[in-house]
Amino acid sequence: MDSSQAQRYPGSGSRNDPLFDRRKCGQMLLNTDRDPVRHGVAMSSFSPAEDVRCATRRWEVAPEGASTSPARLPMTYVLPLRWHTDTGLAELTDYLRWLGQRVEVLVVDGSPPPLFARHAEAWRGSVRHLPPDPSERGLNGKVLGVHTGVRAAGHEHVVIADDDVRYDESALSAVHRLLGRADLVRPQNYFDPLPWHAWWDTGRTLLNRALGADYPGTLAVRRSTFVAMGGYDRDVLFENLELIRTVRGYGGTEAAPAWLYVRRLPPDAAHFRGQRVRQAYDDLAQPARLLTSLAVLPALAAVVASRRPGLLVGAAAGVVALAETGRRRAGGTRVFPPATVLAAPLWLLERGVCGWLAVTQRLLLGGVRYGDTRIRRAANPAPRNPRLPAILHFWLGQNRR
Repeated sequence: MDSSQAQRYPGSGSRNDPLFDRRKCGQMLLNTDRDPVRHGVAMSSFSPAEDVRCATRRWEVAPEGASTSPARLPMTYVLPLRWHTDTGLAELTDYLRWLGQRVEVLVVDGSPPPLFARHAEAWRGSVRHLPPDPSERGLNGKVLGVHTGVRAAGHEHVVIADDDVRYDESALSAVHRLLGRADLVRPQNYFDPLPWHAWWDTGRTLLNRALGADYPGTLAVRRSTFVAMGGYDRDVLFENLELIRTVRGYGGTEAAPAWLYVRRLPPDAAHFRGQRVRQAYDDLAQPARLLTSLAVLPALAAVVASRRPGLLVGAAAGVVALAETGRRRAGGTRVFPPATVLAAPLWLLERGVCGWLAVTQRLLLGGVRYGDTRIRRAANPAPRNPRLPAILHFWLGQNRR
């Protein structure tokens, strides 16, 4: 690794690091004094120990003369990829080289042939680079890449991540330990840097955190569970929700640690704008969220008609307060700046508009545009009768009954 790579992706989370207490980081994962399993959903105690820094440290500059040969984890990192330009190739290559020293990295690349060849040259010796399995069939190209990657993985513990996700060493270690108890791990993403559109979308993240758990651009899964349940539906839009629901329906265990922060690079503003209706379409798989978003514009119209601006101010303040609850949860103030809570009412208004546009596309066009096709289903319904009597959700040090 050259000096520029060492500065961008050093070995943070070293065992010699005073902020990385091996005993604390081991203890933070398991609290075996959980409630007895009951029919339905049982929430077990899940303690983040005394310091969330164990799992969320940022990149730091490695000191002069420090070792550049970190211990490897028995884990596979699967990156499904389909690029049409190589604008971010140099930065991604640096990350993959850093990552390849710590875990097995497998890039499933569905890019056009010229880009595929360029990627193969750039990543030779650092990662396993292969095309999607041609026997895989489905509308969602990312899901096809995930199936190819997980089946080709050399380890039981598998991280699945979008190309804009940036793990650090301690987050990888935390995910690896969590997969010792859970079939699926659901980290928490945050944007860094934070341009205006990433600030805007962080409003959604904070509301999700306040009401439960966010939907990140990365999940981790046990390979044996994934293979045993036959993977997940290849013809849905909201692939992360579909994988979560499939694991639940199979009777698997989900870990959703609100303290496990994983950095994500923001998209460019044009890409962000192009994703607004498509992301709102995801709500078609979550009826309660869909009804909430569809109610925003009628409620706003009713308030305006009543000529009582105080109601509007009060509603906005309530949304901001809810977002602040999500920001403060599990040490979130370390990665979510205070001003991000102000984005929550704006994001909710946007979702109110885009929710109606998404429903219109479903009714008139038969689905939402995805690449060269249209996908009708956002995700399959949540399972009503999982194979096992309970699914344990490991949350932040609290039992919900």
